[in-house]
Amino acid sequence: MAWVFSLSAECGADQVAAEQFAQHFDGLSWVLSNGHQSQCHTAIFQDIEENWWCQIRPSGISDVGIDRSDIAYQMTELGILLYQQVQSAPPFRYALVGVEVDEFRTYSELIAEVAGSSFPGLVLSEAVWRSLGASTLFRPFSPGYVWQPYEGEVYKPLMVSSDLKNKLNELLILK
Repeated sequence: MAWVFSLSAECGADQVAAEQFAQHFDGLSWVLSNGHQSQCHTAIFQDIEENWWCQIRPSGISDVGIDRSDIAYQMTELGILLYQQVQSAPPFRYALVGVEVDEFRTYSELIAEVAGSSFPGLVLSEAVWRSLGASTLFRPFSPGYVWQPYEGEVYKPLMVSSDLKNKLNELLILK
C-alpha cells in the first residue's frame, strides 16, 4: 500500500476554484538540499459532500511513508516549500500537508472536530476560522488565512521496524 505525501486543499463547491488552485502548482519544481529535484503533480476530485479538492503531490519522494529519518527531513523540506507556495495560492477553504492527507476531513467533519483539536499545519480561510469560533491555536498565515504552524514530518522507528516492535513487546510482558 502506498503512503502518499502531499498537500491537499479543499476548495468548496466550486470546481473552477480547485482547477485554479491546481494550476498554481502544476509543473512547479524545486531542487532540494540533497540535490534531488521534485516536481509538483496535481489532481482534483470531489468528496462525498460534493466539495472539490486539489491534491499536490511532489515527485521523487517515498511512497512507503516515513521509513528513515532522511525521508522525514526531505518531506519536511518539501512541506515548507509547499506552504510557501500556498501563501500566494488562489482561494481555498482549508489545506494541510503531510502523509495521507488527501480528503483528510470533509467540511462537516472539520467543523465537528477542529474546535478542540490540534492539526499542525492546518491552514484555514478566515471565514472558516471565524465560523469555528476563531480559536487562539491559529496564527496569521497570509492575507485572509490563518494556520496552526507546521511542525514537520517525523520518523518513528517503532512504526516501521518489526524488530524494534518485538523488543518493545518483550518489555511489556509482565513476568
